[in-house]
Amino acid sequence: QVQLVESGGGLVQAGGSLRLSCAASRRTFSSYVLSWFRQAPGKEREFVAATRWSGDSTYYADSVKGRFTISRDNLKNMILLQMNSLKPEDTAVYYCGASLGGSYDRANVYNYWGQGTQVTVSA
Repeated sequence: QVQLVESGGGLVQAGGSLRLSCAASRRTFSSYVLSWFRQAPGKEREFVAATRWSGDSTYYADSVKGRFTISRDNLKNMILLQMNSLKPEDTAVYYCGASLGGSYDRANVYNYWGQGTQVTVSA
């Protein structure tokens, strides 16, 4: 069993920055995909960014490319999401997830989720 705990959400003005953190209770297998998704009220959970514990591969949704950066701290078992140039449409609950396989941008393939952290961007 892996527990994921997100932190770092908050209220920020448009154009501002936030950094989200996801702490994993233990290191999952190196083949796990580690991702950030978000869910706005009344909408489905959508993919934001993904990486793995090993290697340099990263993947981003088109809507956040060039503004968000996913990274990991292997010593601390943490996945980070640096969010710059935030827009009101980035407002959502952000979730950290871990998946053994399948399409990294599909929420239904993820085995573990955190509880989420709220990000609110004011105009």
